Amino acid sequence: MLLDVHALSAWYGAAQILFDVDLGVRRGEVVALMGRNGAGKSTTLKAIMGMVDRRKGTLAFMGHDISRAEPHRVAQLGLGFVPEDRRIFTDLTVAENLAVGRQPSRRWPDGSDAPTWTPEHLYRLFPNLGGMPDRPGGRMSGGEQQMLTVARTLMGNPFLVLLDEPSEGVAPVIVEQMAQMILELKGQGVSILLSEQNMHFAELVSDRAYVLEKGQIRYTGTMADLAANDEVRRAYLSL
Repeated sequence: MLLDVHALSAWYGAAQILFDVDLGVRRGEVVALMGRNGAGKSTTLKAIMGMVDRRKGTLAFMGHDISRAEPHRVAQLGLGFVPEDRRIFTDLTVAENLAVGRQPSRRWPDGSDAPTWTPEHLYRLFPNLGGMPDRPGGRMSGGEQQMLTVARTLMGNPFLVLLDEPSEGVAPVIVEQMAQMILELKGQGVSILLSEQNMHFAELVSDRAYVLEKGQIRYTGTMADLAANDEVRRAYLSL
């Protein structure tokens, strides 16, 4: 288990958003965190990174206790975060944005090499970016900015990526490329915790799923079981 979260609660100011959330992600696994808007998906990812006003619970990553760790320390351990709002540097070029995210290569606890990412590798993974290395981030489409955010995170050579709503508000062709990207990452041993509303997208890439409703886990199971469970999907995922 790369990421093990137990009894995670989180607050923004006085408002409690998460209530005793338990979840885990294993090596080489894609796990979907699903739910309607406002269910607490993005807050769960931010709470894991330490980006909420207050949190409590037990969080372990790669054998390290990160329950009280600052976000930069969590990132240094190899936990990458791709926020929904992208947060690229609009005045920097594509190549410069990637350089900002660079971290040293890593090894798994057994001594084997973890995936290492270079701009050249990422340009092959994201051909759109490969055609515009000198373009400022502010002159890119929303879908291209989403790709750049993912690529910048991968420059940190993460063991696990927290990926927040990658299919939200981007063109279908970009969604398809995102799905292929996730499958390639999985094939190289990178784990992903994916916050997502799009059932079709999640079903394409995910092994297991957690369903959130009002900040609580309401369902845990394989992605195939969730796809076949009409009752759960109607209760917690239908609009």
